[in-house]
Amino acid sequence: MTPDLTCYLVLDEALCGARGMAETAAQAVAGGARVVQLRMKDVSTERRIAAGRAVQAAIAGRATFIVNDDVEAACGLDADGVHVGQGDMAPARVRALIGPEKLLGLSVETEAQARRVDARIVDHIGAGPVRATATKPGHAAPVGWDGIARIVAAAPVPAVAIGGVTAADAAPAVRAGVHGLAVVSAICGQEDPEAAARAICAAMTRELEGAA
Repeated sequence: MTPDLTCYLVLDEALCGARGMAETAAQAVAGGARVVQLRMKDVSTERRIAAGRAVQAAIAGRATFIVNDDVEAACGLDADGVHVGQGDMAPARVRALIGPEKLLGLSVETEAQARRVDARIVDHIGAGPVRATATKPGHAAPVGWDGIARIVAAAPVPAVAIGGVTAADAAPAVRAGVHGLAVVSAICGQEDPEAAARAICAAMTRELEGAA
């Protein structure tokens, strides 16, 4: 079952700063975020698991908890799912390891990649980046909203848009056909993560209802 993708928080340890990822996640979930992804590059699985436990305790089952890239950590945490990129473990292999009940997300950067998505394996995609962002060094070339619309049209599963997106992007996001916004700095880097998440949820809900 696809979770509520309207406001999809991707945690960034550096941006969360002194507040920390667990407290940032708790505040964002209080504001309406319903998916929380733990994304920690270049750390050990053990550290990822420790951080993940803190985040899980903070959100207390009020949001879907996803681990980026690390299948071992996801299994160790009994996370709700895993998200992988094009250069990570193949989705079919991930699905074999996590089983049929867990969620599997996949980053998609081009229409060709979108057409190759197997809906029997992948539950949803992260489409983008919409625009350049400092939170993911070495990301693919930005595709803009026209590119997102083409990716969404080619993909057989729901999509969230990622890459420098904010609440102000709700209208073009919905026109492009996405189900939500995957945000990093728009929540992690804000003084009030709860208010930031609430603004994203409100903007997306308003646009989605208007398009219905």
